[in-house]
Amino acid sequence: MRAVVVEKFGGPEVLVAREVPDPVAGPGQVLVDVAAANVMFLDTLVRQGWGTDFFDVAPPYVPGSGIVGRVAAVGAGVAASWVGATVLSDTGTSDPETGLTQAPVDGYAAKAAVGADGLIRVPEGMDPQTALAVLHDGPTALLLAEAARIERGTWVLVAAATGGAGSLVVQLARAAGARVLGAARGAAKLALARELGAEETVDYSEPDWVAKAVALTGGGAAVVLDGAGGALGTAAFGAVADGGRFVSYGTSGGEFTEVPEGEAERRGVSVTGLLDLPPQPSAEKRAATVRALDLVAEGTIRPHVGATFPLERAAEAHAGLEERTTLGRSLLVV
Repeated sequence: MRAVVVEKFGGPEVLVAREVPDPVAGPGQVLVDVAAANVMFLDTLVRQGWGTDFFDVAPPYVPGSGIVGRVAAVGAGVAASWVGATVLSDTGTSDPETGLTQAPVDGYAAKAAVGADGLIRVPEGMDPQTALAVLHDGPTALLLAEAARIERGTWVLVAAATGGAGSLVVQLARAAGARVLGAARGAAKLALARELGAEETVDYSEPDWVAKAVALTGGGAAVVLDGAGGALGTAAFGAVADGGRFVSYGTSGGEFTEVPEGEAERRGVSVTGLLDLPPQPSAEKRAATVRALDLVAEGTIRPHVGATFPLERAAEAHAGLEERTTLGRSLLVV
């Protein structure tokens, strides 16, 4: 089968599309003919060799950790009724207790052998690519919105408002009755943020963007959801109102946001980092994905698939994420 292989750690150029052996569905597994695979920012970090203390990954490997496709065959112990079903599934391995990814692999390929117990049926009539766009971002966005305790009528600033998770958080905050300020880079992203429901926008490539955000929100946002991380995330902390809530989940360039602990305490700001979020065991994560799909079906949220690429252009997909030119979720199509 055709697959994308990381031959060695490095830049996007190390992604090579080539033939590899077909996987076989083992006991408790199904074989999926992949229609599309998620392209995550995490994939670009792991490809560079980041996170080897956390992830059991070494070249050569097939990157990617989420797919949509049609079940082609089942292994021993799996009901034959799965054959022909259009499904979502994680690939690679994750901790069943915490839901944390252990090896984000085996997604960028024409076929994937995955556990039947992790399958999620794509709702009838829903576009498979739309469904795939909420496989990872949907549960994350729901978890973030819950952690932020969004209240009707208050200002919510979403940094990286047009990313995969950020674009859904904007819509969830708006659905909760909040006034949303979307922060992103460039005119195209700001326009998308408004389309998704942001009442106001700020361009964080401008040096005075934090001051503008504070002014637009009348003294700071009640909630800041930081999907940027790194230096941008630290700057975004300056836009949260005293007594507000700062929820950070971005890892720009592999760097988490550093919040001055003393300043947060002095201003009465509660800070929730990515690792502070409650774990999502596999069963809970699947339930959250189904809930997100229901929200898509009823029109509450609309994932934005910004770009699709064939397997042979995986390097281009990664470069777009790294250069921050991507809108919404990027997918590889098979």
